Amino acid sequence: MKLNHKLYLYSFLANFGWLKKSYTSKIMLVAFLGTHVPLLTLLLSFVISNSYSLEMAARVMIIALLATLAGTAATLYALNHLLKPVILTSATLQNYLNTKTLPELPTEFPDEAGTLMADTSQTLHKLDELIHYISNYDDLTGLPNRDLFCDRVHQILSQPENNQRLVAVFLLSIDDFTGISHGLEHEAINLLLRAVAQRLSTCITQTDILAHLSGDEFALVRTEIHSFESVIKLSQVLLSTLSKPFSVGGNSIHITASIGITINDLNECNSVDQLLQQAHIALYQAKQQGRSQYQFYSPEINTQLQERLTLENELHGALERNEMVVYYQPLIDLHSGQITAVEALIRWQHPTLGMISPAKFIPIAEANGAIVQIGEWVLRTACAQNRAWQLAGFTPIRMSVNLSARQFEQPYLVEVINQILEETELQASNLELEVTESFLMGNIERSIKTLKQLREVGIWLALDDFGTGYSSLSYLKRFPVNILKIDRSFVQDVVSNPDSAAVTDAIIALAKSLRLSITAEGVETQEQLDYLKMQGCDEGQGYYFSRPVPAEIIAPMLQKISQQMEVIAG
Repeated sequence: MKLNHKLYLYSFLANFGWLKKSYTSKIMLVAFLGTHVPLLTLLLSFVISNSYSLEMAARVMIIALLATLAGTAATLYALNHLLKPVILTSATLQNYLNTKTLPELPTEFPDEAGTLMADTSQTLHKLDELIHYISNYDDLTGLPNRDLFCDRVHQILSQPENNQRLVAVFLLSIDDFTGISHGLEHEAINLLLRAVAQRLSTCITQTDILAHLSGDEFALVRTEIHSFESVIKLSQVLLSTLSKPFSVGGNSIHITASIGITINDLNECNSVDQLLQQAHIALYQAKQQGRSQYQFYSPEINTQLQERLTLENELHGALERNEMVVYYQPLIDLHSGQITAVEALIRWQHPTLGMISPAKFIPIAEANGAIVQIGEWVLRTACAQNRAWQLAGFTPIRMSVNLSARQFEQPYLVEVINQILEETELQASNLELEVTESFLMGNIERSIKTLKQLREVGIWLALDDFGTGYSSLSYLKRFPVNILKIDRSFVQDVVSNPDSAAVTDAIIALAKSLRLSITAEGVETQEQLDYLKMQGCDEGQGYYFSRPVPAEIIAPMLQKISQQMEVIAG
């Protein structure tokens, strides 16, 4: 970079080593030389002139020298003090860089030096405010970040007068945030998080501390606790506030959240990190209980979390070690009693822990992304098994396979499914894919596009757990599905609970009006079966007919159907 041409003298003097680091020395040198120009001129005039006697010349020179030295001393003294504003400003800047100490420069002088000091002081104060904000506040939501949150809570806990004060730490996380974020654009996710922060801000008091820790996690500390009931009430208010729809980019987005809560132990010295760790453990337990739940921390929860971490470690490589198996549960035509389909359900046969329930390891696989590989393996295995039954001469039936949210979000889902059908030589009409309404709602247009592509191939589509999620009729008519599945939570008490019966009747009526087939899950008694048949339900699935069993147990059932069909045909 070329130096400004106005700095030529400054640049020239900076080439001399003894002047390089001192601006004052440069000024003093120039002042010294400037004040000695008259003396040098007088000396030169005496040298080239013969008009003066040597005595007079010497006398004049001595007087001129003394006067010059006195004037130079006074000039240098005055300049040194006039340079103080520049020197002080430079020292202040250096001190701020080293110690972050804010300046106390005078601001009342109107000249250039005074303006320099005033502007420097103002700039450093603004810069310090900006640095403090960047260091302590989240740039997305404007809330305190983790560092400031921990610092403020630490100050509260460390104050002697607060050693008998209860402090509640709430850790809030959006349910299925990974699925939501995959279904929305990045900017829409940012807008949603800002809206969540604004909603939460309306629920707190002046003494509460609300912070955005990371991603979808928010922390809240309440220091004024009058009762445990007030803590529960605040949790309910937070969850209720977030359950109302958000308007983001012209779209209405529904979310739920879970909350983990811990309260400091007055008999122990809890650190902020310990409280956050306990709140995290409680949050995990809350999420395990379903959506829109809150949970208090307990040592028992910590034990469960350790078990989960063990399972997560063991889950890595389980497919490669051939520990995963697929069980099959029949779907029965309620009017003919024949098997019309089977649902493929994964099981984990652990070498030491035995058979592990999907309810334990599927959420882990969904959280760490392993569900995509596992889901593809289940789909390939199930399609190959269905084709094997056909080659054995059994009557063709549908193979029902669940798609996870992460699988559904894969950009090449349709291509992967087509490839599996081609590899296994299974016709698309013999495959049924189950999707849940909740993850379809993440990105409506993309979901409809993907479903249409699958439907065009000839694959059956079933909407699973209908009635437990959004149950949005406006979108249901746009989803190109073939089947609605009634959740087991309604079926299990359909004959004893009028509310469950009313929901079940409504779903069956809705399906019929939309010309959709209807399957009831969780059928366990003759009374449930009779009720469902009376209401016109098409298919049933549950322990009343069969538990999920290995393929070799399903084969005789299919063989029996084939023999009956041969008899009918004959």
